[in-house]
Parts: sequence; C-alpha cells; structure tokens
Amino acid sequence: CSRDWSSDVCSSDLQSQGGGAATPPAPAGNVNAALTRADVQKFVRVRREVQKAMGSSFTGVQQVWTDIQNGQNPNLFQMMTVLREVGGSVGAARQAQAAALSSENMSAERYAAVRSGVNRALGLPSIDFSQAAQALQSGQLPDLNRDVQTGTAQERALVQPFQQELTETVALGLLGL
Repeated sequence: CSRDWSSDVCSSDLQSQGGGAATPPAPAGNVNAALTRADVQKFVRVRREVQKAMGSSFTGVQQVWTDIQNGQNPNLFQMMTVLREVGGSVGAARQAQAAALSSENMSAERYAAVRSGVNRALGLPSIDFSQAAQALQSGQLPDLNRDVQTGTAQERALVQPFQQELTETVALGLLGL
C-alpha cells in the first residue's frame, strides 16, 4: 500500500466474518449524501471482497462490460451464457458483499448510492445495473442507456487514488454487486 490516505484500504484490513451469513446494517441517515473519503474506502474494500469471491468467472462479465463500453449491445444468448457461467459465483459474491458490508457497517442502500457516485466519478454511463441484472434473469434484454453523468470535482478527487482498480472491477455492477 502507498503512504497516502489510500493506504487505509489494504485488503488485509478487511476482517473476514466467520460462521453464518452476515446481514448488512439497515440504512441510517441520508443514504444519498455526498461521497466521503470513508465511503470510497469502504466501497473499495467491499468491492475487493466481491471480486475475490467471483474468482475466475469474473472474466466473462468483464467481456460483456467491454462490449457495452465499445457500443455493442450483447444479445440475450451472450448474456444468458455469462449468467450461467457465473451462476454459483454470484451467490458467493453476494454473500461476500453482505459480509463485507456488515464488517464495514455500510447499508446496501448506501453502497448503491456510493457505487453511483463512483461510477459518475469514473465517467461511466448511468446504466441501472441492478435493473439490467433483473431483466437478464427474467430472460429480457436490459435497457443499456449510455448517458454519462459527470461526477463532481469532489467525487473525482475521492475516487482518483483507486481509479484503475475501480475501473477494472466496474463490471461487477452488471450483476448488481
């Protein structure tokens, strides 16, 4: 880890949860509040655990995201193939996400709001990833809106130390993670 404030986000810092399934805390306060450094650090730690749980099955999801970024709409067959390939891993990733959110004392709602802010800061299209995942799971092609909302200067500054890592893992959002 580097010596700046991003060093607070080492993977080893995230303590694993033993035993049963963890539940993220209930939302508290304004879940749509402006991003803070602590929010981004928590988000990065949670995202690392989710990616680790996805293992090698993350490659297919990354390819779909690359295709979308290149202006291609994946067809239903491609999407269903990816979902089939990641099937078991998604369950493990959701469990890892819940455990990490619990460990970080971050609600799923705040995580989603932070993910939106991070995506804006990265200059990503405002695709509703969770709705896209739900549409795919019900056998429908999702609406892959490519409108980009620019992040605020504060959001971009907070995300910048993690920009490469977060860009590499943004495809997890396609699965609602």
